[in-house]
Amino acid sequence: MQQDSFSFHRALRFARHTAAALVLGTLSAHGALADTLVVHAGTLLAVPGDKPKREQTLVIEDGRVSQVLDGYRGSGEFGDQARLIDLKDRFVMPGLMDMHVHLQGELGPDDDRETLKFSDELVQMRSLMFAMRTLEAGFTTVRDVGSNTQAMYALRDSIDRGWITGPRIIAVGSVGITGGHADVSGMKHELLEFYTDRTICDGPYDCRRAARDAIKYGADLIKITSTGGVLTDRDTGTGQQMEMDELKEVVLAAQRMGRKVASHAHQEDGIVAALEAGVDSIEHGTYTGPKAIKLFKSTGAYLVPTLLAGHTVREMATSSDFMSPAVAEKAIRVGEDMQANFGRAYRAGVKIAYGTDSGVSAHGTNAQEAVLMKQAGMNNMDILVAATVSAADLIDMGDSLGTLEPGKHADLIALDGSPLEDIEQLLDVDFVMKGGEVIKQ
Repeated sequence: MQQDSFSFHRALRFARHTAAALVLGTLSAHGALADTLVVHAGTLLAVPGDKPKREQTLVIEDGRVSQVLDGYRGSGEFGDQARLIDLKDRFVMPGLMDMHVHLQGELGPDDDRETLKFSDELVQMRSLMFAMRTLEAGFTTVRDVGSNTQAMYALRDSIDRGWITGPRIIAVGSVGITGGHADVSGMKHELLEFYTDRTICDGPYDCRRAARDAIKYGADLIKITSTGGVLTDRDTGTGQQMEMDELKEVVLAAQRMGRKVASHAHQEDGIVAALEAGVDSIEHGTYTGPKAIKLFKSTGAYLVPTLLAGHTVREMATSSDFMSPAVAEKAIRVGEDMQANFGRAYRAGVKIAYGTDSGVSAHGTNAQEAVLMKQAGMNNMDILVAATVSAADLIDMGDSLGTLEPGKHADLIALDGSPLEDIEQLLDVDFVMKGGEVIKQ
């Protein structure tokens, strides 16, 4: 009954959003975007990092920002068919971006049962639900860094084609070593063999093959796991696991084909090895120390901190018993250390791109990462830059995302108050637009 009620209310909310979009004129009789929208923004942070402006008008044509004007302009200036969206009492800024999500699942005590009982088709339907929760929370672009790749590529492509609604997805292909963090764990041997992915590799040339294989089947970028991980159900620690020759071959193979590489890494030895191999980002970076900081700054690589994941697994490990002893020990240790070490990396000038590891944490709660970043000492504007400008730069989409400037996608959110004054305003996003389409209001 509770689930039926939840489904009913989601359907009702979707109907309301659609009706609102029709009233605003964002949809034509055939469901296409209206040619011109005029948005009145009480306060507009068009470019995070710059000072926000009062009483601004955004003009949106064919899903992109065409003009940003001082004062409130009448919609009639832009044609008879232009439609007005009144956000005069709101703080308006670019859509948020999360550089580390897992849309196909959500950590919990039923994981093993769902792995065995859920069909691929049912997992895909659940992924769409999680994607919509993420979008409605104000995250208009995400980087999915570990899923059933063919299903995730299909979700990505369906959203890009406009067949379904969801955040813009940048999807990885994972490459990992036998028995490492990217490999399956915690199952009987027959299932381990059945679920082992074709991009699990050993040795430099096999890992080169695996990277090329991932790109062949549709990866936007490659993710490697240079160290062990918290949720690997083996007592293999969080130190370096992939060897330098393996790391270098994956990075080179990806670069040859125009793909970036992200590396999961906790201990500093694995962070240093991945940075020396030439990766573009470090995911988690829990034990980033002086040597790693120096390499971050010399290479220009980003740190994607995922503080929310550390917070979540620590809470789960101390309040429930569904984690194995090997996982629980790592969860408590890493969860306790992650935030303080992130603060030191930030103060040292390491480049930060926003990422949560949602899927470990609950989808739709992505903005809680901002609160944890604030608690670690990051200032509010830098948090907003990390979730917009820096995230767009990390995925090489700074020419079309991250700010509300002419020519860029009309991805924007509106809040009751200023997140520059109170970062917790991000926890309650009132209005979401993606590519000129009103998603939530």
